[in-house]
Amino acid sequence: QVQVVESGGGLVQPGGSLRLSCVASGSIFSINAMDWYRRAPGKQRELVATITSDSSTNYADSVKGRFTISRDNDKNTVYLQMNSLKTEDTAVYYCRANWGRALISWGLGTQVTVSS
Repeated sequence: QVQVVESGGGLVQPGGSLRLSCVASGSIFSINAMDWYRRAPGKQRELVATITSDSSTNYADSVKGRFTISRDNDKNTVYLQMNSLKTEDTAVYYCRANWGRALISWGLGTQVTVSS
């Protein structure tokens, strides 16, 4: 089993920055990739960024150039650095671990609100 817990959300003004953290525990050796998703009010869940076990990354077009996903293997943590935040980035952000044979584990989410 793999468990993930997100933190770092909050209220920020447009143009500001936040860094989200996702700490993994359990069978971390079996993790193949980690994702950040988000769900905005009234919208479908959206894949924001992915980082694989070899540190390859992918981003949604809506966040390219503004968000950066990274990992610290010593801390079993994946980060999402969010810069130049916009009101449309307001959402609950979820971390997801992809592990084992097509298994996934979700966190409970952390709220990000971008507002003046």
